[in-house]
Amino acid sequence: MRDAALPNTDTETLEDLRAEIDRIDRDMHELLMRRGEIIDRLIAVKGRNGASAFRPDREAQMMRALVSRHCGLLPVDTVEGVWRIIVSTFTYMQAEYSVHADDSGGDAAMRDSARFHFGFTVPYVTHHGAGAVVAAVAASKGDLGMVRCSGAQEEGAWWTRLAGEDAPKVIARLPFVERPNHPAGLPVLIVARPLAEAASQDIVLHAVSLPKWSHAAPGAIGALAGEILSAAPHAGGLSLLVAAPGRVASAQFVEELQRAGAGRAEAAPVGSHAARFELDQARGGVFAPRS
Repeated sequence: MRDAALPNTDTETLEDLRAEIDRIDRDMHELLMRRGEIIDRLIAVKGRNGASAFRPDREAQMMRALVSRHCGLLPVDTVEGVWRIIVSTFTYMQAEYSVHADDSGGDAAMRDSARFHFGFTVPYVTHHGAGAVVAAVAASKGDLGMVRCSGAQEEGAWWTRLAGEDAPKVIARLPFVERPNHPAGLPVLIVARPLAEAASQDIVLHAVSLPKWSHAAPGAIGALAGEILSAAPHAGGLSLLVAAPGRVASAQFVEELQRAGAGRAEAAPVGSHAARFELDQARGGVFAPRS
């Protein structure tokens, strides 16, 4: 016996389908307005202190869950993009902030990433160089900065400006969900002043200083499951931006590098982010699964 709650697809008309779409649209709008009411109550509880309301670990978990359960005809890019706008806009409502971006490597990809992940409500401010982005974030109350994961060598070792307890730190890596042909797939790091709630420690970034380049350095860093993201001259020597599992402390890189004969090293943590999450199955026909 046919469920009376389900539409009779044998007899439904174009007008029936349009009416159903209109009903769904009204329901979606109603839910968004109800979400806004909850945010208003949340603001009343937390108050406005000007600090960043961006919580990258929570958002990373939300995006992973979203794309993992998604199926059907609607492209996952669209679903993720809609949710990013919703989440970022409501975050902006809690505490206004701007996104400062380094356009020295070209503005198009960086702008696409900012608009995809933070929408059009959040102000987008460009700077020529990662150092200028870090300086803008440091001078703000709750702004975010976007820099490429692999910084240009001509910029210098900008990540050394993140060392120190009160300095801005890397708090996230975008996109939260990596996949082939992502519309905003440029790998970027998000920099912010230290958050009230600790950022994810899945991956910790370190500024590692050496007297000069040593061929032993990659092996020593790799022995601790570390990855060199960028390198640049600094203070008469060389600075490396290294990503490693959160269980690895900066002091371990110093010991391993000296043991490998790479010279006297120094290291300091400069931020952290959630572990990378790669979607390797098709969702809505956006891309073919890996072979």
